[in-house]
Amino acid sequence: MTPSPHSLRMDRRDAVRWMLTAAASVVFLEQYAAGGPAPAAVAPAGYGTDPDLVRDFKPGDLWPLTLTAAQHRTVAALCDVIIPADGKSPSASALKVPDFIDEWISAPYPAQIADRKVILDGLGWLEAESQRRFGANFADLATIQQLKICDDICHRPTAKPEHLEAASFFNKFRDLTAGGFYTTPEGMKDIGYVGNVPLPAFEGPPPAVLKQLGLA
Repeated sequence: MTPSPHSLRMDRRDAVRWMLTAAASVVFLEQYAAGGPAPAAVAPAGYGTDPDLVRDFKPGDLWPLTLTAAQHRTVAALCDVIIPADGKSPSASALKVPDFIDEWISAPYPAQIADRKVILDGLGWLEAESQRRFGANFADLATIQQLKICDDICHRPTAKPEHLEAASFFNKFRDLTAGGFYTTPEGMKDIGYVGNVPLPAFEGPPPAVLKQLGLA
């Protein structure tokens, strides 16, 4: 029996949830479509060395955003292929991960500028491939059709030569999606992260841990 698109989404999301958690931390350390608009210009200074941590910044306050409405829609669709909604938490797009990705690639810093080209070129490839295979935009494809394309680029070591560049894009996009999703309260709850939660009293390390360290 062929699994339904819904079951494929649920299985895929559960599988990548743990894999992407580690990838998300790496992200923070460290249109190409014919006739499409060029990447948006960005302010040269960024937020400087003394950012205002009290101000509530809105999208585009710090630098011009990059994604067009059409690209933003594609980003949202791909985010939800990678992390769809399940019984524990919303989808990546519901948690505004596409907005995070837009902010990230719009930032005027070397790493983000490099990522901007990778993401924009990759989105262009994704739309061209969607039209070539199925005659529709990626966001308008059925889930099973989206997965067919993503399956060809989701693992670079096994990707065909003609898909290597797209696989590099998918790898970067997956990291950014994970970084945006798993740093939200809902995403942290999804993986069982309980840090930064106040406790009634500090009980200290468990006795077994202290014993192992020779401290008990």
